[in-house]
Amino acid sequence: MANSVVETQQQQEQNAIPLLTPYKMGNFTLSHRIVMAPLTRQRSYGNVPQPHAILYYSQRTTKGGLLITEATGVSDTAQGYQDTPGIWTKEQVEAWKPIVDAVHAKGGIFFCQIWHVGRVSNSGFQPKGQAPISSTDKPLTPQHRSNGFEIAEFSPPRRLRTDEIPGIINDFRLAARNAMEAGFDGVEIHGAHGYLIDQFLKDEVNDRTDQYGGSLENRCRFALEIVEAVVNEIGADKLGIRLSPFADYMESGDSNPKALGLYMAEALNKYGILYCHMVEPRMRTAVGDECVCPHSLLPMRKAFKGTFIAVGGYNREEGNEAVAENRADLVAYGRFFLANPDLPRRFELDAPLNKYHRETFYTSDPVVGYTDYPFLESTE
Repeated sequence: MANSVVETQQQQEQNAIPLLTPYKMGNFTLSHRIVMAPLTRQRSYGNVPQPHAILYYSQRTTKGGLLITEATGVSDTAQGYQDTPGIWTKEQVEAWKPIVDAVHAKGGIFFCQIWHVGRVSNSGFQPKGQAPISSTDKPLTPQHRSNGFEIAEFSPPRRLRTDEIPGIINDFRLAARNAMEAGFDGVEIHGAHGYLIDQFLKDEVNDRTDQYGGSLENRCRFALEIVEAVVNEIGADKLGIRLSPFADYMESGDSNPKALGLYMAEALNKYGILYCHMVEPRMRTAVGDECVCPHSLLPMRKAFKGTFIAVGGYNREEGNEAVAENRADLVAYGRFFLANPDLPRRFELDAPLNKYHRETFYTSDPVVGYTDYPFLESTE
């Protein structure tokens, strides 16, 4: 009897589409390769995760599936958006615990993405109304918000002094420690999309003359010192990083993104971290604007020794091709996962997908556009 069960399981794996084949990510055994990408949802009132997030994340959990939280602030200077969660206070850590427990109860693997927005902020989000901090004092021009109609205004940033940088690195270390205290399986450092780490990485923004500016090596120093601090705190086997070398979101472009991506991929190998999560070159912004692009993540994929997660505009077919052609180990999905809590099941059956509603991506309603997207069973 046992043999026939094993044979049936092997047969299913052989017949499975590439995205639904198992994968060993370090110490984690994934049952499939469809990752829930980090998605800012702005429903953590007062920067504290809320009970409605328990349902939201557990709906999207599968046994052996990897989920990454929405970007979570490392300190009280890290915020730049209304009601995004943090993990720097005891209250926040306690609020995350039932959310993590719900994901674990369904057999999911849950990583907390930690971030600092840097200059993508204004004094209204900052303690005592102070200026946001950055690698630079160059202000950011007003931008259309991701919902497409509001304009975000940014306060001119204050350039971090060299002697202040260790304190920011320590904030990331403490946030990682707090994430483990909350029960997360690991941490992803947000080094993408024009936020603080990217403001150091990219030469369009970074105009420093100290050891954190100028050469490629110097611009990558801040990111790698954060990686080192977090590795020393929680272990390399529990750490990933997200990077977007090709993106120019929030006026954070680079004159040689391929060299930047390659340098980071190779430098990360020294720390032996679990994964590198990289945004496709076609995604120039963080809100889904795609461009036709001659660049590829392949050189970075080949250079990085750990698990490689690709993200950015993938559909089912493209995700299957990326895995089949060994261009990525795992593929992360954002908007599709937001609108389809049972995305792996829909991909398995090649079932139609719910359409996502951009107008409710960032609204504060705890149900509408958040936990009310239907499952396949309820749409049939």
